[in-house]
Amino acid sequence: MNTFYLVRHGMKEKSVGDVKLSIEGIQQAKKTASYFENKQMKEIFSSPLRRTKETAMYISDSTKISVREDIRLRERANWGDIPGQSFDEFVEIWDKCSIDRDYVPPQGISARQSGQRLEEFMFDCSSHAANSEFVVVTHGGIITDFMINVFSTQQLDDLCPNFKTVQSLLIPECSITVIRYDEDKYDIDEFALTLHLTESDIPER
Repeated sequence: MNTFYLVRHGMKEKSVGDVKLSIEGIQQAKKTASYFENKQMKEIFSSPLRRTKETAMYISDSTKISVREDIRLRERANWGDIPGQSFDEFVEIWDKCSIDRDYVPPQGISARQSGQRLEEFMFDCSSHAANSEFVVVTHGGIITDFMINVFSTQQLDDLCPNFKTVQSLLIPECSITVIRYDEDKYDIDEFALTLHLTESDIPER
């Protein structure tokens, strides 16, 4: 069995494109790094977008494990992928993808494809290692896209009523969702854990 800690990136600056973490996001990333400090992780992976890489680097500094980027961990679409796109236009496309899981936006991939990429990533990690733990710094959308792909509606609604309808609100910044994977079977160990973010002491790094 392998364990995947799916970490959403910290809060980002409110701007278009491949933006960096905000001041609050940096504080969240530091607290998340402290959570992993004494855990025996095999590898840390990150989406190639800046906010995920920066979050992953704080975890890397804490655990002394280098970060590997993987394009499959990128969000299904990012505001700024389409030049001149307003935020309202981006949200409209995002919501359409969430409702119609096979809709492919003008720039990006469908929600179903997004979830499948994370499935493929987990399978590849597991084919090269057994009984290992991985930190995966990615995005809220791909986490719920993956979960909707592999878990039943009942399982998801047990976590949160009307999971599919409210999916975009369920994964806070720097929350941790823990997935156990064993021979093509997935189990949810923790969902959108945020207790580590309530710690008041943030180590200087």
